[in-house]
Parts: sequence; C-alpha cells; structure tokens
Amino acid sequence: MKQVGIYPQALAGESVALLFEKPSLRTRVSFEAGIHKLGGHAIYLDHNGGAIGAREPISDLAEYLSRSVNAIVARVHAHGTLQELAKHASTPVVNALSDREHPCQALADLMTIFEHVGTLEGTRVAYIGDGNNVCHSLMLAAAATGMHLTVINPVGYGPNKDIQDETEALASQTCADLAVTADIEAVMGHHVVYADTWTSMGQNTDSSKHGAFAPYKVTQHLMRSAGFGMKQATAFMHCMPANRGVEVDADVIDGPASLVYTQAENRMYAQNALLVALLTNSLESLEA
Repeated sequence: MKQVGIYPQALAGESVALLFEKPSLRTRVSFEAGIHKLGGHAIYLDHNGGAIGAREPISDLAEYLSRSVNAIVARVHAHGTLQELAKHASTPVVNALSDREHPCQALADLMTIFEHVGTLEGTRVAYIGDGNNVCHSLMLAAAATGMHLTVINPVGYGPNKDIQDETEALASQTCADLAVTADIEAVMGHHVVYADTWTSMGQNTDSSKHGAFAPYKVTQHLMRSAGFGMKQATAFMHCMPANRGVEVDADVIDGPASLVYTQAENRMYAQNALLVALLTNSLESLEA
C-alpha cells in the first residue's frame, strides 16, 4: 500500500457525505478509508432501498447537506440526480458513478497507466466491452491527456454519441486519437487492454447481449495479439467486479499482465487527491 504523502491531515475537521443508491465495494471502501487517512470523517447515507429524492426533494437534501458537510459524494442510478444535487448544493458534489460517467474510476485508471507505462501522452489503450459509463469517462480522460484510445464494441453497443463528439473535440486540442469500431482485430498494437462487465450494475441480464459480446472476451490469445513488441508488456485492466470466464478469462485477470488490484488500490489515492484539491479550493474561497 502506498503512503498518503504530505497530506495526512489535509481534511482534518472536515466531513464528507457519501450518498449511495447503488451497492459498492471499491467505491465505498476507497472513499471511507481515504477520507480517514486524510484526517476527515465520512458519513455514509444508504439509499439502496430508495432513490435519492424519494423521501424529500433533492433540493432540500442538497441545501441541508451543504450546511453540514464539506463535500457530497454521490453514487447514483441517473445522472440527472447528480445534476440536481449540484444545482442546489453550495459544497462540491463528486460523481462516484452515474449511468452516464464514472470519472473517479477514470482518474485511478490514468494513475495506473502512468505508473505502468511511464507516460500518458501517446500511450495506446484498447477498451473492449459495452459503451457504458466506464467507457465514457475513459474516453474523456484519454482525450484530455493525449492518449490513443481504441473503443471496441459490438454493433449497437457503442458509446453515447454526445460523449463521442465531446471526446473528439477535446482530442483535437491534445493530439489524442480516438477510434470506435466493432472490429475485434483493432486490438492489435496497444500498451493496455481494458475490459468491463458486459452488463452494468442494475441492468437486467440479457442473454442476447451475451451472444453479441461473446467474440469480445479477453483471452490469452487476444492479449498476445494486442502487443507489438514494445518495451513494456501489454497490460490488462478491469474496473471490477469481474466475471471470470465471461468478459475475461481467469488466466488473464489473474495472470502476470494484470494490473486490476493496483488499479483498484489507486482509486483511494486518486480520490484523495481530488478531495484535497476541491476542499482546499473551497476553504480558500470561503476565507477570501
């Protein structure tokens, strides 16, 4: 485990509300443990049994929490819930996952790729799976940092068109490159292969969807195809939880090229940095 660095008391005396509509292991543990390591206090508010806004208006919840805590971390079903929280809150609102994006995961992904490859600019990443929230945030993160990202999805399961347009506009400013394709052979020539579950949490399992995705399972053969004789061996990443034998074979995710546990650990450090940046800026603006 890495050290928290020079910020062991950066959140001393601060409280952060964790609003969770969806169950979680890595997101909850990484936020709670990370906030504690920074000297702060996390307040977990379980909304698994009912949507945020069902008991009282989101505006009332946001107004009250803004007067009681220093930041709101929300893991929600609908992205609109986050937007409504942010509209009425006067404290920072952090997206810990919505149906549109998963930016905290993307921050940890960038950290993991940088640690493994040594750079982000020019690094080639192949994402294989559904064009979901994880895919969307990875696209935006890659474009912002100059990475080359190939998104490989079955026909009909590609990313949101608005996200793709936003990514392409951002990539034009950073010399990043984005390709979206249904051709699994496009995996050739990448530093990192990234997979995700074919059915996101909260979605109903669709057998026809599994049929469409079957040719996109990450195997050892596919991993060998992905590399192109580079200095660094091709790495495997997955945001987890993972279904061994479904979207990825066990000998890949449990093999020497797998970075999944480092990737999961980095959630805490990336989120710690985010909270320190947000709350330091908030406190400075209040003092001014």
